[in-house]
Amino acid sequence: MDQFFAAVEQREDPELRGKPIAVGHDAERGVVSTASYEARRFGVHSAQSIQVAKRLCPQLIIVEPHFQKYKEVSAQLHEIIHDYTDLIEPISLDEAFLDVTENKKGIELGVDIAVRRRG
Repeated sequence: MDQFFAAVEQREDPELRGKPIAVGHDAERGVVSTASYEARRFGVHSAQSIQVAKRLCPQLIIVEPHFQKYKEVSAQLHEIIHDYTDLIEPISLDEAFLDVTENKKGIELGVDIAVRRRG
């Protein structure tokens, strides 16, 4: 789930949609947790200093993280995933390994599941 925290923030606040945002604490030693696609175009990326990110993208909007909201959205996504397989190995809120070899929907290729869910 690429740019997960930024995507949740943009979903929750329509004013942030289409704008370069970074999720993180805006402080001297703050670090970018996630950057939106719009911010990535300027070279902003995860694990980067907030100060460096702001120099690369002066119009960058820094959003404080809302981890409880990310946990809620992650749980919702895992419910959707369970429609296809129970073989899930979560790694973090926004990452998991899925075994869809023999999935609940009988879809032959994993890529077809991804395309169906994305559409």
